[in-house]
Amino acid sequence: MADSGTHTAITEGPRAWHAMASAEVEDVLGSGPGGLGAAEVERRRQQCGPNQLADQPPTPPLVVLARQFRSPLIYILLAATVVTVLLEEYLDASVIAVVLALNAVIGFTQERKAEGAVRALMGLVVPRARVVRDGQEWEVDSRELVPGDVVLLEPGARVPADLRLVAANALGVDESLLTGESLPVTKRTGPVAERVPLADRVNMAYTGSVVTTGRGRGVVVATGAATELGAIAGMIRAEEAPETPLQRRMGEFAKLVGVAVGVSAVVAFVTGVARGGRAEEMFLTAVALAVAAIPEGLPVVFTVTLALGVRRMARRNAIVRRLPAVETLGSTTVIGSDKTGTLTQNRMTVQRVWAAGQEYTVDDGGVCLAADGTPAPVRDGTPLHLTLLAGVLANEAEVYRTADGLQFTGDPTEAALLVPAIGSGIEPDEVREALPSFAEVPFEPERRYSASVRDRHGAHTVYAKGAPERLAGLCSHMAGPSGPVPIDPAAVHAAARHLAARGLRVLAMAYRELPRPLAGPQDVGEPEAMVFLGMQAMMDPPRPGVREAVATCHGAGVRVAMITGDHAITAAAIARDLGIGDPDGHVVTGTELDAMDDETLRAEAQHVNVYARVSPEGKLRIVRALEANGEVVAVTGDGVNDAPALKAAAIGVAMGRSGTDVAREAADMVLADDNFVSITAAVEEGRVAFDNVRKVTFFLVSTGAATIVAILVGVWAGWPLLMLPAQLLWLNLVTNGLQDVALAFEPGEKGVLQRPPRRPGEGVLSRLLWERVLLAGLVMAAGTLALFRWELDRGGTLAQAQTVALSTMVVFMAFHVGNARSEAVSLFRLSPVSNPFLFVAAVAALAVHVAALYLPPTQYVLRVEPIGADAWARIVAVAATVLVAVEAHKAFRARRPVRRPAGPRAHR
Repeated sequence: MADSGTHTAITEGPRAWHAMASAEVEDVLGSGPGGLGAAEVERRRQQCGPNQLADQPPTPPLVVLARQFRSPLIYILLAATVVTVLLEEYLDASVIAVVLALNAVIGFTQERKAEGAVRALMGLVVPRARVVRDGQEWEVDSRELVPGDVVLLEPGARVPADLRLVAANALGVDESLLTGESLPVTKRTGPVAERVPLADRVNMAYTGSVVTTGRGRGVVVATGAATELGAIAGMIRAEEAPETPLQRRMGEFAKLVGVAVGVSAVVAFVTGVARGGRAEEMFLTAVALAVAAIPEGLPVVFTVTLALGVRRMARRNAIVRRLPAVETLGSTTVIGSDKTGTLTQNRMTVQRVWAAGQEYTVDDGGVCLAADGTPAPVRDGTPLHLTLLAGVLANEAEVYRTADGLQFTGDPTEAALLVPAIGSGIEPDEVREALPSFAEVPFEPERRYSASVRDRHGAHTVYAKGAPERLAGLCSHMAGPSGPVPIDPAAVHAAARHLAARGLRVLAMAYRELPRPLAGPQDVGEPEAMVFLGMQAMMDPPRPGVREAVATCHGAGVRVAMITGDHAITAAAIARDLGIGDPDGHVVTGTELDAMDDETLRAEAQHVNVYARVSPEGKLRIVRALEANGEVVAVTGDGVNDAPALKAAAIGVAMGRSGTDVAREAADMVLADDNFVSITAAVEEGRVAFDNVRKVTFFLVSTGAATIVAILVGVWAGWPLLMLPAQLLWLNLVTNGLQDVALAFEPGEKGVLQRPPRRPGEGVLSRLLWERVLLAGLVMAAGTLALFRWELDRGGTLAQAQTVALSTMVVFMAFHVGNARSEAVSLFRLSPVSNPFLFVAAVAALAVHVAALYLPPTQYVLRVEPIGADAWARIVAVAATVLVAVEAHKAFRARRPVRRPAGPRAHR
């Protein structure tokens, strides 16, 4: 053991501990079987610090709150608030202030939650650990561990630090949260190659992983931030959550609106003064015009629309943690999906059984089916029966029958072997009771098989399962239809290769009736002259509906890539089955990935769809390469190893059932059912949400444009003011306060998932909608100006003309909100009751305005007068022209062909 005089260098930087012999590791760290001495432990603790992840202090709340006001649209709203207060329009000022407060609260809450991702890692550091110090076993606080400490591992224990194993007895460790490996890893102590990926370092045990079977001893080689878990925490801290496509589009749109409104207000003021208007009056008009034109209702509708999307997604098992993620899924061009538990069921299942040269398919109920699809007879003593029986007897898993069906405990591989046996009428409890265990031979990597010696009335029979090539070498005969025949190793190896090529994990079964009973369990040696019975091949099968969901994604122009920590053959087989893999079955492994520079990876990422044995850093590099290629990337994951990529992606999707707290905290969305099918449903809802944001934006911008054009033309023509400042603000309140919010409730249109994703560079409004903004704005402005001039020319007062102009614009907007319901479908093909909120809002807006014209208080405030039935008839007739114009534009654009990508982007 190390004493107080030892001065081992323990901070020389990272080492390839897995490539060193265990004795060398102990020598470098000044450790040994007896562990460290108390004085040396204290010295190293002072040098290395506690074994815990550094918890960065949270960002001060005021700083987080201030960040919520750094948006161009927010700047416009702040300016609008100041202006409306100066104009003493306190109602408008209050509405805008509520918008600002709501936006700040939502952003503040989201950002504070994001900081919880790193803190969730703290829950993976175990509170206690068993160590050897001064030659004695102790139980200590895991935070007190130092490099060189000797740690003891047992089933159920969580590994407290990164360990180099020096002893392993049937030791199995679940490393799925770090590597994505679907099965526990059997550990050994010999050195491995230096450049192997994390998942293949079988002589290491990493912080946070869980011991499933066996026992072991390891020397601590890294603690705290120096562990692999600490490295992931560092990546999470360093990785900034990217701006979502909608946030980016809204920022650009806000700048455009700000410039347009500002220029229009200045032009109105300068022109009005130049035409002889009073400077004070023209200033108020310019300010009112700016406030009326700014779509300050957009943040409210933006929030409402996304909140509705959150609710719809929750009904489809997708829980959104960050509001902008709703729309981001609709913009997604690539989904980088984890395999285990997302694309697959996270449950090992026997798929094929091979016995006596015959191959059988196993259905979902565990029944073995012959080549013609009928249940195969499983008679006692036949090769098929003996193969299934050996899978039960050389097995420590247990099965329980519950109200929810069969429940299993034990190793997932061994549990899988019980299902076809039960499906064929073999009851595990009954056969184990009839043939009680006399001795057990546990699986060891060097041995490559496990065995059980069973007793029957004093006679002993050995049942074994293991690697096909290993068991075949221990057999002299193989089961045949009429009894044992000399073994044909070539036939066995060919059948095993055939099964493995499908991505199946193959286990062989053999047995031998011993010529005489064993004296005791210690007499069990390596069996020989056994009878090779058959093989069972298993895999974690795809989830139901995933193949169809992947096809739906391809039809929607969304590419699906598999990024897994599992083996390449398994990944390729699952990808091929689901329609993800390339036609040539190309898979990039973690080792190949590490050898690529960033430029090479970017080129590969354009066409590679399957990545296997990928480390956390590798997954993060893949995401960055895809984003560098202009893709909008959604990433799924459940483990700690996935957290950096989940945070870096445009949208991170964590698993709700099997996922770790770290993954859920780093993600934007959580799948309640861990099912890829729910992602496809969420993509659909995301597209609907963006469509509704776009519809509201089109409505607000086109009505704002109409107001600006009408006022400016009136000023340039030297006419009296078309509308007073109070009337402009009223127009803004009536149209924005009801109808734009109601548009957020518009149901999704048909064929949402049959169109390609939006181009990443495309703005909130498409080129088509900008055309329609110009058309509708000009029509509404022209109609308003025409009726205003009509009233003046026929001898009406200026107040009457202004009332008509205001009312004309209100009715125009009531009609035009119907135009905004669909970008391509005619209004007359849409049911008015499919969005009852919109119908009620439009009627309510008109009713409020009509009441304002005939009530004395509002007449006084707005300076309006009642108008007659003939004026209303003219207003309705003129306002209906906006329907004709937009319907004509829809029909014209429908004749022009829409360019779509040729085939799914997944195989470009």
